[in-house]
Order: sequence, then structure tokens, then C-alpha cells
Amino acid sequence: MLKAEYAIIFYVLLIVLSLLLVRMFSKRYLKPVKYRKVKESISAYLYLLPSFVILGIFVFWPIFYSFYLSFFKWDFQNQGNPIFIGFQNYIELFKLNQPVNITFNEAFFNTLLIFMTAIFIIHLIFDLKKIKTPRQKYLIVCMSILGIISLLTINSIQYLNVVSALVLVVVYTILLSLHFADQMSNKIFLRIITFIGLWIAFYSLGVPEIIRFLSLAKEQSLFIKAIWNTTYYVLLSTPITILFALLIALLLNRKLYGKTFFRTVYFIPFVTSVVAISLVWQWIFNDNGLLNYILTQIGFSKTPWLKDQKFTIPTVAIISIWKMVGYYAIIFLAGLQNIDKAYYEAAEVDGATPFQKFQFITLPLLSPTTYFVIIVAMIGAFKVFDEIFILYVGMPGPYNNSGMTMVYYVYDMFYVQQRMGRASAAAYVLFGIILLFTILQMRSSRSRIHYES
Repeated sequence: MLKAEYAIIFYVLLIVLSLLLVRMFSKRYLKPVKYRKVKESISAYLYLLPSFVILGIFVFWPIFYSFYLSFFKWDFQNQGNPIFIGFQNYIELFKLNQPVNITFNEAFFNTLLIFMTAIFIIHLIFDLKKIKTPRQKYLIVCMSILGIISLLTINSIQYLNVVSALVLVVVYTILLSLHFADQMSNKIFLRIITFIGLWIAFYSLGVPEIIRFLSLAKEQSLFIKAIWNTTYYVLLSTPITILFALLIALLLNRKLYGKTFFRTVYFIPFVTSVVAISLVWQWIFNDNGLLNYILTQIGFSKTPWLKDQKFTIPTVAIISIWKMVGYYAIIFLAGLQNIDKAYYEAAEVDGATPFQKFQFITLPLLSPTTYFVIIVAMIGAFKVFDEIFILYVGMPGPYNNSGMTMVYYVYDMFYVQQRMGRASAAAYVLFGIILLFTILQMRSSRSRIHYES
């Protein structure tokens, strides 16, 4: 430890000395104008040096060192002398405990479901604005949601993959027959043809393996199940949170009596301790808790919210939505108040309805705020851990690891099983997934963000 402290002091002094030498030589050899610029830059970096040192010690160094250790077998037995194993930690994350058996029909309809869902999502991301018919837009949105939900619950309902795949095929055939193709650019068909070619190539090479990963492999690999549960949670909680936050912001932006009080009420859950919130909701979801009491009073039977694995992710999503909706509502409210009122006054003169003002003024000018909220909400949802840990008293769900998320997996590997190399590898897989989702969101939103001029 003493050597590390000496090393840090040495590097800090080396940086300061280097900056001073650069300043001294630049004064001698540079022209006066360039010298002033260099002098100002060096002065600025000297002021920022303490922050760089703190960030380097507590942020950047752990990031790079954990990535380095993800290629080592670094556990309790080898803590002092990690063993280099290359990509073995990453391979073990996705390794199945047992081979998964699947019939040809299951593999075919699962693959067809993935293929059709991908087509609708491609249209949803790249070509929704080019579609002029509102019904076709709604069909694309609904079919994308149907495909995603079917993939997430593919083993819960028998023949769900068959029915959903056939519905998607029929709807897409109907769309193509209604001059849907005339509204699309050639690029979309190039993407579709490329996707078809890849699908045929992968299937001929044994794509049922991919289908097994999406449907059955989550029961044979704990990390794949963590990815599945985390993705399910993100897709369930993020859209609902953003929708509720936008609706609350629109209400709070109106001339409402006591709106300052309501702003405070909606924001309080965000600043409240996650432990306190989870304990309160644990009592609400209990067998004899408030929610079951209300259900029995209106004629329904009690629901085992905390004991049935199918309710694990939804219960955690409810807590997260309740906690975060006020925070995002305040951000939306700030964005709404930055929109110039002149746009709405001009729209009223032209006879626009409230919905038209919302569609053509509010949504486009609120797009920078919406983009920020989506990115932040999605990243925050991928890091869900506290609610599960408190709600289920330190366990990843009631049974069968139904609440195992990626951050919980990292925690379990690092602190419980003392397999720090595996935990580091899992953390960087999570980083890669978040980075991928963020890049896709940035690319899809690039042409849809409108800044007020």
C-alpha cells in the first residue's frame, strides 16, 4: 500500500514538472500569441489537475484495472497471484449447463418470430415518418410490441410463438398489398434482403442454437437469464415511466391550483431512500399487505406478489416506476416551459386543436428533452439492483433466480462467490450492452430531434 502511495505522488509530481517544463520552453521558442494560448491552456490544466488525480485514482484506474482482471482467474484462492486465462471468463458466462433439446417446428417458428419482429422494428426505427397512413403506423407499432412481448414470454404460453409469428406474417402481407412498399425507400428493402440472406445462412449453419439462447438457454445459464430478466425489466419499466412522466408534466404545466404542492409530492419518492421505499412496497405486496387487502375488498382473491416468479420483474418495475416518474416529470416540465408560447398562439389563430398542438408543436420541440430522458432512463434501468435486494431480503427473487439481473449477477460473483475475474467480465458485458442500446438510440433519434431556433 505504501508503494502505491509513493507511485501516485511520483506521477503527480511528474505531471506538474512536465507542465512547468512545457511552459518554460514554450515561452522561449513560441511566438507571443501562441505562447499566450499555451500559457492559458497550461494554467487551466494545472487548476484541473486535482480533479484529474481524484478521477484517475477512484474512477479511471478501477475501470481499466477491472477490464485487465477480466482476463484472469482472480478468485479467493488466487487473489494474490491471478492466473491469466484469456477470454475464458467471457466464454463461461454464456456456457450452458446442459444441452437444450428443441424440435424443428419450435426452431422454425421461433426463428420466423424473430425475423418478423426484426422487420417491424426496422420499419419502426427508420421509416415510421415516411408512412403517410395513420393505420399503417399504428399497425407497425402494435406488431413490434407484440413481437417483443412474444419473445420475452415465449415459454409461458403454449403455441404463442406459432400464433404470434403467423399474425406478424399475415399483417405484413396485408401491409405490402396496401401499397405499403411504395412509401419505403430502397434502403429498407436492401436491409430486409440482407437480413433474409443472413437468416438463411445462419439457419443453414444451425441457427436453432440462437433460438435456444433466446427461449430455453436462460434456464441453463445464470448469466443469460440475468440478461433476459434485465432486458425484460428495461422494456417493461422504461416506456411506462416515460409515458407517465410526460403525462404528469403536461398536467403540471397547466394552470392548476396547488401545482407547486403536486410537484413536490411527485418528486419526493426520488429523493427518498431506496431501502425505505422497498420496505414499504414489501409490506404493500405482502400476502396480508395493503394491495391484497384492496383486492379482497373488491371481490378478487389474494395474489402471491412476492412468492410467484412470474410477478418478480413486474413488482420490481412497479417500484421503479413509482420512484422515478416524478424525477423525469420535472425534467419534462423544464423542457415544456422552455417552449416559446408564440408557437401555441399562432396555432390557436390557425384553429389547431389541443391534440394537433401537442403533435406538431410540443412533441417536436420537446424531442431533445425526450431523447435525454430515454437515454438516462434506459441506462438507469439496466443497473437495477437495490429494489430486488431489499424486496426479496438479499435473494434474487422468490425462487428459480426469477429476479436475477446483470448487476445482481456481478454482485453475487464478486461479494458472495469471490470470483472477481468473472464479475469483471460480466460488468464489461453489461457495459457493452448499454453502449449498444445507447448507440442505436442515438442513430434512430438523430433525424427526429428538433432544436428550437
